[in-house]
Amino acid sequence: MPFVRGGWMRRIVVGGVALSLFALAGCGGGARTFHTQENSEGFRLFGGKSKGGDAPAIGVNGYLWRASLDTLAFMPLASADPYGGVIITDWYVNPEKPDERFKCTVYILDARLRADGLNVAVFKQVRDATGAWMDAASAGQTETDIENAILTRARQLRLSNIRN
Repeated sequence: MPFVRGGWMRRIVVGGVALSLFALAGCGGGARTFHTQENSEGFRLFGGKSKGGDAPAIGVNGYLWRASLDTLAFMPLASADPYGGVIITDWYVNPEKPDERFKCTVYILDARLRADGLNVAVFKQVRDATGAWMDAASAGQTETDIENAILTRARQLRLSNIRN
């Protein structure tokens, strides 16, 4: 009798697993792709064509992304996430002022080239008498100036792309 009961249990478990896998396969919906704008203002990672290609596009505006990288090129890059639209720099020390350093985080919030689709945060630290770095307030105008520089560069990139 135990052998027969084991056979039934095995069939039920195998059938349940097969049914679960079949149901799970039906939920997939195919491969996901990331889209920028319909007029292909973004760029594609890993090469590929901007329309009809297999390569996924970044999830943010390509002009803002490239302009952000160009504008902050003098600072060491700590992290860049093209799908989330976040660029984080490492600490930068100006050789003329070795007692202060800056770090920037750029958030690209939209797939369109718009001024409100960009947010920049600037962090500042100063060295105290003991040589330790202490947080300090950075000028609010610094963030605005970096945002304006990025937007200006993004417009230049877009215009150069339109003319070609």
